[in-house]
Amino acid sequence: MRLVPILCAVTVLTSVPAIVVAGQDHHGSKAATVMGFDQQRTAHHFFLFNDGGAIDVSVKEAGDTANREAIQSHLPHIAAMFGSGNFDAPMLVHDSTNVPGTKTMAARKAAIRYEYVETANGGRVNIFTSNRETLDAVHEFLKFQIAEHKTGDFTTVRTR
Repeated sequence: MRLVPILCAVTVLTSVPAIVVAGQDHHGSKAATVMGFDQQRTAHHFFLFNDGGAIDVSVKEAGDTANREAIQSHLPHIAAMFGSGNFDAPMLVHDSTNVPGTKTMAARKAAIRYEYVETANGGRVNIFTSNRETLDAVHEFLKFQIAEHKTGDFTTVRTR
């Protein structure tokens, strides 16, 4: 495997190791740099719930301990960053300074609770809010993630 040099400084996530696979598209390489795990060997899923939503990331092969550990290192960090109103990671991954929903989510950070849960093959960040405007922003953010990551996840709100 040939490693691609990391050219951009990502000071926000320096504690997360970067795994970059040659041949990935720009989004995949950038995502691997920011998230610290191989985008082709992992699966992202995003869920919209009536009280918030969830971000779920898992390895595609149960024996892939390196990527599973990287996911389990990254997601608690993301939950803490989002909880403090910091949405730099999605902006870095998606080459955007305006990821839908994040301005409202940052402004209303006190109305949102983020909960990291370790899963057998990765982890999950549960997002909870009872504020209507904040809930709409969370759903905007998750719908954007579904489209950007091309997950095919439902964009309709479900009961948790």
